[in-house]
Amino acid sequence: MRRDATPRDDREAGAHLPAPGRSAPGRYAPGRYATGRSARSKPARRPHTLAPLPLLLLLTVLTVGCAPSVERKPGLPPADTIKAAQQQLTDTCLTRKGLAPPRPGDRPPSAAEQQRVARALFGTGRTELSLTLPTGHAVRAHTDGCLASAQRTLYGDQRRWFRVSTVVNNLKPEAAFRKQPLTEIRDRHRGDLAEWRRLRTRALINAKAHLQSESRRAAAR
Repeated sequence: MRRDATPRDDREAGAHLPAPGRSAPGRYAPGRYATGRSARSKPARRPHTLAPLPLLLLLTVLTVGCAPSVERKPGLPPADTIKAAQQQLTDTCLTRKGLAPPRPGDRPPSAAEQQRVARALFGTGRTELSLTLPTGHAVRAHTDGCLASAQRTLYGDQRRWFRVSTVVNNLKPEAAFRKQPLTEIRDRHRGDLAEWRRLRTRALINAKAHLQSESRRAAAR
């Protein structure tokens, strides 16, 4: 019997970011919401919250370039399609708030402007979403930022996406914590894996529709 495999691109649009003031190990590929020091890393003493990042990280995790031109490339992987649409959605949201989406090479804005962009992007106040993993780590997120809005547009249900993506992103740490084979952990979470795939399929459909619409709109200008 074939067991579900952990999706290779499970850290794309729903990945979780480091808490404010903490540096994230490793490199951040452009356009990826990469996992920082979260439940995937060594056990931490504090819960991790999706919260504002320094501008340097904002520049690297948010930039994917012009999504309409990316969409026209043949064979674009599903993960990149979702990232491109999410990028456009967050950029549009920030622009509507009177903020300039950060880009590498731009002149660094003031600290106050960085803070405004980070709050608009990731949300403020109490974190409405929270999940404690079997390892003891707590992952939290806001529901009021531009990123949350983009996730609702793509996945349809941000709360459900937050939960299943957090679980799926941390199957290996759970296996290590429980001292069980990864295949057993995957089997334990086969419902979460199925839901993860269902939501990703919805996001891909919505992302393609959004990018095509934006491409037609740009061509008509």
